[in-house]
Amino acid sequence: MQIRDFFPVSTNTSFKESCYGALGALIGLVATELLCQWWLGVSPHWLIAPMGASAVLLFAAPASPLAQPWSILVGNGVSALMGVLAASWIPDPALAAGGAVMLAIAAMFLTRSLHPPGGAVALTAVIGGEGVTSLGMGYVLIPVFVNSILLLAMALLYNRLLGRRYPNTGRAAPHPHQTRDPQPSERLATQASDIDFALNKHGELLDISRADLRDLLQEAQHHALRGRVGTVLVQDVMSRDLVVAGPEDPALTAWRRLSRHRIKALPVVNGAGELAGIITLHDLLVDAALAEPRAAGALASLTVADLMTREVQTARRYQPLYDLVAAFSDGGLHHMPVVEGSQLVGIITQSDMVAALFNLALRPDPGTDLP
Repeated sequence: MQIRDFFPVSTNTSFKESCYGALGALIGLVATELLCQWWLGVSPHWLIAPMGASAVLLFAAPASPLAQPWSILVGNGVSALMGVLAASWIPDPALAAGGAVMLAIAAMFLTRSLHPPGGAVALTAVIGGEGVTSLGMGYVLIPVFVNSILLLAMALLYNRLLGRRYPNTGRAAPHPHQTRDPQPSERLATQASDIDFALNKHGELLDISRADLRDLLQEAQHHALRGRVGTVLVQDVMSRDLVVAGPEDPALTAWRRLSRHRIKALPVVNGAGELAGIITLHDLLVDAALAEPRAAGALASLTVADLMTREVQTARRYQPLYDLVAAFSDGGLHHMPVVEGSQLVGIITQSDMVAALFNLALRPDPGTDLP
């Protein structure tokens, strides 16, 4: 142990997030108190002190596993129950206080609802004075449960308005192809079983969810990879000799070009060489309106403009190649036009990405001595 161990560590929280947390606690507690008076007609005295600690978690640290809805509702509820039981069973105030917190922690662990303010909720049941002890089991419902559910409602609304992910369930985003497979970027990444192994070996409780811990680890790995491949630009990989279509071309012409060149997409450019859209083999084969195969002969009366996608995700020629990895893996893109201004200058495909990343993987690390 060293003297520096007693100094504060960085929380990596921005000034804006700190202000949001403080303002949220103000709004949440004031609203909870006013709603208690309006809804139940109870005195502001029944906004119990432990709600201040709950507000810190719900508004300043909403990503914490200790701040999730189950934790505040069940954690505060079972803690209140344990506090009332300890106050009833143990005549000595000091033993009752310690016993209340001990039982509360045990109950929260058993119900997987650990919520640090629960310790204060249990303690308040013992030392809160005659006004609290006279409530008996009623203390669990009013004020504890009512305070908790109203404060939680404020947190859900406030965090949603700020665009925060709350509740922070840690569930993965649905697969774009509606299958149970993990996203492509996750298949060789650190798995949940690896995180569980490390957490079990560590043993102590960490105030971070498994999903957030995995995301942080992957972000650190991506940052390291970005430093290695960030010098490779889109123009280093893209195709420049392009096969294109015009908006007024017959759809059958687009079909023949795709077939002749054995490709799956054609950028669509206007007379000035500007990107107007993209047409794919899927556009030609499937009737999007009916979600069925296109009828034989239907292409004869259609033009490229009738079938092309007009809103196209594009890349810039001087953009780092790393920026496109997510779009081609989890995003499911197969081809992306490259533009300079509005002019089409190239196209990059999944095949280009795979070849480029494979070649990068074969490069020795900087500073490595080759045999």
